[in-house]
Amino acid sequence: MLHAGLDSVGREPRVHDSSQPLLFADDLAAVRGDGIFETLMVRGGSVRNLDRHAKRFRRSAAMLGLPEPDLNLWGRATNLAVESWKKQYPELADRDCGLRWVLSRGRESTGRPTGWITVAPMSEEVERGRREGVKVMSAERGFRLDLSERSPWALIGAKTLSYAANMAALRYAHEHDFDDVIFISDDGAVLEGPTSTVIAVSDRRMVTPKTDAGILAGTTQASMFGIARERGWECEERRLTLDDLKAADGVWLVSSVRVAARVLSLDGFEFDQPDRADEVEEIAAEAVGE
Repeated sequence: MLHAGLDSVGREPRVHDSSQPLLFADDLAAVRGDGIFETLMVRGGSVRNLDRHAKRFRRSAAMLGLPEPDLNLWGRATNLAVESWKKQYPELADRDCGLRWVLSRGRESTGRPTGWITVAPMSEEVERGRREGVKVMSAERGFRLDLSERSPWALIGAKTLSYAANMAALRYAHEHDFDDVIFISDDGAVLEGPTSTVIAVSDRRMVTPKTDAGILAGTTQASMFGIARERGWECEERRLTLDDLKAADGVWLVSSVRVAARVLSLDGFEFDQPDRADEVEEIAAEAVGE
């Protein structure tokens, strides 16, 4: 793994020795998970969908009341991280990698935000899910769809560092012989995966849950919809239920680094191989710039 640190945001980026500590003990990212992040795909030595991630990063910062990120600075840090990664690990240059932006509210003692970037190769688990598909369970997230309106402090739709519940859901799934999770609301609406967006496909139509349902806007999903529409597909955002997913030809979990993992089964219900599976995955690959 490689680190490119921004220290107090505003200073020029530098490469940080990943074997050495980066954060102070009172940094609010570590103490309270008070910050935001984005994970971007690095493929063929280039960062993919940078503009979409930058816009979401800025929106998340605004939702948390963090200073507006200097996207030029983050862009320079990203270039430094990618070039340093290629020089330091030339044997991994052809592998898909995840590049993560992190912006913390900073040290409790200073109140100055901190930011850093990491680069690491895609895990074998992610590669396997992309290659072979995933078995998925549904899980209640425990809120109503109007939570973001009733409780804006819940930060629904912001990509925050507070992922403990998401990771707990994945651990539970793994302990019960599932690979991943699809969250549902308390009234049965499909939301998202812990680290992915849900897309249901029937014939030449793609459907994903609306973001006003209290989910994170998906960068890969948005790019896929743009490409699919150019190919003559119908694409829409609307309310989905688990029954809607089971009635679809196929379901995919998509994200920046995972790209697309086809759902093989949902709560034990097994999906047949969709006729258009290859085309869906071609669209997903194009969405991340293959």
